[in-house]
Amino acid sequence: MSQVNALSNSGIRVSFEFFPPKSEKMEENLWRSIERLAPMQPTFVSVTYGAGGSTRERTHHTIERILKETSLVPAAHLTCVDASREEVDEVVRQYRDTGVKHFVALRGDSQAGVGGKYIARPDGYRNAVELVAGLKKIDDFEISVSAYPEKHPESPDFATDIDMLKRKVDNGATRAITQFFFDNDVFERYVERARKAGIYIPIVPGIAPIHDFTKIARFASATGASIPAWLAARFEGLEEDEQTRSHVSAAFCAEQVLDLTRRGISDFHFYTMNRADLVYSICHILGLRAAAPVGEDAAAAAAA
Repeated sequence: MSQVNALSNSGIRVSFEFFPPKSEKMEENLWRSIERLAPMQPTFVSVTYGAGGSTRERTHHTIERILKETSLVPAAHLTCVDASREEVDEVVRQYRDTGVKHFVALRGDSQAGVGGKYIARPDGYRNAVELVAGLKKIDDFEISVSAYPEKHPESPDFATDIDMLKRKVDNGATRAITQFFFDNDVFERYVERARKAGIYIPIVPGIAPIHDFTKIARFASATGASIPAWLAARFEGLEEDEQTRSHVSAAFCAEQVLDLTRRGISDFHFYTMNRADLVYSICHILGLRAAAPVGEDAAAAAAA
């Protein structure tokens, strides 16, 4: 896959999250999405990892292909779920040998699904704090971790939640990526809490383009993220109107990001759901542009 340069006068930097495909058709869709979004020159692209290693091989295959066929920088998701420390460490070494230098270290959800009770294995990493420390023992990786502007649903209060993030940072985390949110004041208050607690690593907003409002509202409810009434009103009556829904979503998402830039934020992580068109539209609105091909790419384009 050829890579072209991206030009942006906005100062905005983006990264993208993908999930590993479950079928040949889904793999084709994933690679169409990667090819569509690659010209935005993301700082990195992350690939998720299912509970208990349920997508371990597919994640590894996707990461390998990104390394071999693109100039993108991959970040491999890693969880503690249903695996011993030795098993997790071996996966890390395999990734390192493949060329991976960046991990997204997560505790992970219960195999029972979002909202299910998490039970750590006695011989495993109990949480992301321990996982980050384990990664740093193996190599000096770049490590992104999760952050929750409305606190993790299992945290009793914000103080506990912020303390968990601080412990991850103390063990070597270099970036925090937030759970999606739709009220920028919520994000700003969270960052203020983190800074007061002595957390100074970048806290990158996780941005979720709304493909289906009903589905994302259901997921938000399960994960403790709130949906402002004014946002819900924008999608009223559009349940069967995908085209208009897409326009509304692109406009809102760009509006959200631009407001965050006015608050001093420049890096954004998009949860793509392996669907490129809406994310591409949002990036275009934000001022990200693919430059004209140069060198061999230009010659190939002229001959086409």
